[in-house]
Amino acid sequence: MNLLSILLQTTSAPAAGGVSSYSGILMMVLIFVVFYFFMIRPQSKRQKEIKKQREAMQAGDKVVTSGGIYGKVKEIKETTVIVEIAENVRIKVDKNSVFATAEDIQTPAK
Repeated sequence: MNLLSILLQTTSAPAAGGVSSYSGILMMVLIFVVFYFFMIRPQSKRQKEIKKQREAMQAGDKVVTSGGIYGKVKEIKETTVIVEIAENVRIKVDKNSVFATAEDIQTPAK
């Protein structure tokens, strides 16, 4: 017997002990719910937070690029940012590859 015929036999067999055939569907829904609350939702929440930080970015903010280069924002254009990484050394990077550094994030006083 091949694997397909074995699977077809197990799905067509009557449910043992009165357990309905919907238990497989219920398990799939349960797995999806777990993935949503533990993986998809936190990731989308984080992406919204990063987007909000990029929109609030202004000249003079300290940032780090996705390549790990630290610098200070000098100019912001529609899709690019000019970052000064040393005195009179400026690079143009894509706006989506710039993140606020931990230094800029203020923690509330206790």
